Amino acid sequence: MSKLFARHALLPDGWAKDVLIAWDAAGSIVAVTAGAPDAGVERVEYALPGMINLHSHSFQRALGGRTEKAGDSKDSFWTWRELMYRFARNITPEHIEAIAAQLFSECLRHGYTSLCEFHYVQRAPDGAMYPRPAETAERVIAAARLTGIGMTMLPVLYSYSGFGEMPLKPEQQRFRTDAQDVLRIVEALEPLRDAQTEVGVAPHSLRAASVEQITEVLATLPKARPVHIHIAEQMAEVQQSLDWSGRRPVQWLLENLNVDQRWCLIHATHLTDAEVSGIARSGAVAGLCPTTEANLGDGLFPLESFLAQDGVFGIGSDSHVSQSAVEELRWLEYGQRLQHQRRNIAVSDAQRNVGDFLWQGALRGGAQAAGRPVGALAPGLRADIVVLDDAHPNMFGLALDEVLGSLVFSGNDNLVKDVMVGGQWVVRNQQHVAQQAIAARFKQTLAELREFR
Repeated sequence: MSKLFARHALLPDGWAKDVLIAWDAAGSIVAVTAGAPDAGVERVEYALPGMINLHSHSFQRALGGRTEKAGDSKDSFWTWRELMYRFARNITPEHIEAIAAQLFSECLRHGYTSLCEFHYVQRAPDGAMYPRPAETAERVIAAARLTGIGMTMLPVLYSYSGFGEMPLKPEQQRFRTDAQDVLRIVEALEPLRDAQTEVGVAPHSLRAASVEQITEVLATLPKARPVHIHIAEQMAEVQQSLDWSGRRPVQWLLENLNVDQRWCLIHATHLTDAEVSGIARSGAVAGLCPTTEANLGDGLFPLESFLAQDGVFGIGSDSHVSQSAVEELRWLEYGQRLQHQRRNIAVSDAQRNVGDFLWQGALRGGAQAAGRPVGALAPGLRADIVVLDDAHPNMFGLALDEVLGSLVFSGNDNLVKDVMVGGQWVVRNQQHVAQQAIAARFKQTLAELREFR
């Protein structure tokens, strides 16, 4: 049994002092004792549960900064998507693994200890399935194991280009899967499931998967596994859904499938009041990705009304224009302030500190979306711990109820010093333990991909 002593630790019911955390050889917490004497083990000032990144397309990390040039027409999500398709044409399984490792090392250094990979580059550039159907998914899991981040792999169901089962376009052939393809990939990944790795599924969207396909997959998938879906991200998508079915996307989903706590609805940006209430009642997680939603011009999720109905939310970095949990939480709150022209919106009657409310809320929703025992410093959960840099000026002289407010809303320095995942230190003094080798491989991958411009 290994131990860490924290002068201050964020526990499920709030901050506690003099906390002794113990975990077993498998990386699971076995005891958390507040008010403990200093046990002569490693001592830190501030310990937090590691954050869960509930939505990632890891290969898009290599696109960072390369789509920020205006085209001849008004740019939008849809013009960005065409650029992403062109980039995805030439990416290899080796590239996928190298990019994912770089991304995961960055996420770890910024406080994420778990990540949900919404994985849809399944086929070779010519559209053929690899001899190993889970080849590219296995590469992403290999990158997670190299870096140490916890992983929920979500193979994507992607059969159509639009509502009404429109055929895929040539540039979408690398993503093509039907229900049986997805189930074969899930089966192939079964031996990789362990304390650090879970496997669920992700119908890409109602544009790309039919209700019959989704039902077929869910009939075979074990009942506890997570299910993620993109939905209502753009107004054009909402209009297309109305033209096809007479229903908005979230409305149609709730009416036609049993949406419950295993589901995570990614973006869900454009909602009616009834849809907000429907998601909250279902217990599904609203998977919010504020930096990507801003970068792509998606819009703002109706967070205030969702929280008023006890809705569950989590955060993700999606296209990875940012790898910082702090930035996602900051802009989740700032978007609401801009929309409502008020301050301090993400709070509850029980928790009036915005930083604390956001961090704890995102932990809860992220853990639910990941389908893994994470999200709190508590017995039975993974020993995923973020240690803050108490020597940084931003941390000087803070009261405990000011720590997370300072972390989320003060400056742009990274205040994460050390990170443990599953009982293993993977970041020390803000450096990932394999950072140099991972970065070298990533740079080589960028050089190779840029030859295809």
